[in-house]
Amino acid sequence: MGYPQQGQQQYQQYQQGGGVPAHAPQHAPAPVGSGYNMKRRNPVAAWLGLPLITFGIYGIVWFYKVHSELFGYDRRTGDAATNALLSLIFGFITLGIWPLVMWVKLGGRIAQAQRGAGLAPTCSGGVGFLLGLIGFGTLYYQIQLNKITDRYGTIAPGQQVSLAG
Repeated sequence: MGYPQQGQQQYQQYQQGGGVPAHAPQHAPAPVGSGYNMKRRNPVAAWLGLPLITFGIYGIVWFYKVHSELFGYDRRTGDAATNALLSLIFGFITLGIWPLVMWVKLGGRIAQAQRGAGLAPTCSGGVGFLLGLIGFGTLYYQIQLNKITDRYGTIAPGQQVSLAG
């Protein structure tokens, strides 16, 4: 019983020093799609500096921008930018529950984007929620987002990047 024609040819090429066979495991995940690189922000400025200077307005802008950039980066995260903005504006109707749900879901979206970058997902919505209760949630989430932008090095924001599975 012999190898199939193509398999035998790849095996013979490998035996003759022709390289790694096509079925050999690869170290880097294969790209499955593409998206647009996000902007790298200074975590301390996003967390404390700009919200203080703008009397809290930048916090709302940051929340919207992050959701919008995550959708541009990986469409599998879902388009939640408008929903996130509306949750902040009309959150009082649900006694603040809707913004908290969006805040926790942001952690899941960041973790999914980390997987899309080929990184181990280190972002947790639960940790983001707990840190958000004491005022450090934006700092935590921005540090997690910067891991994704650091993965792509010097590629400018808005430029197309490949996504891993």
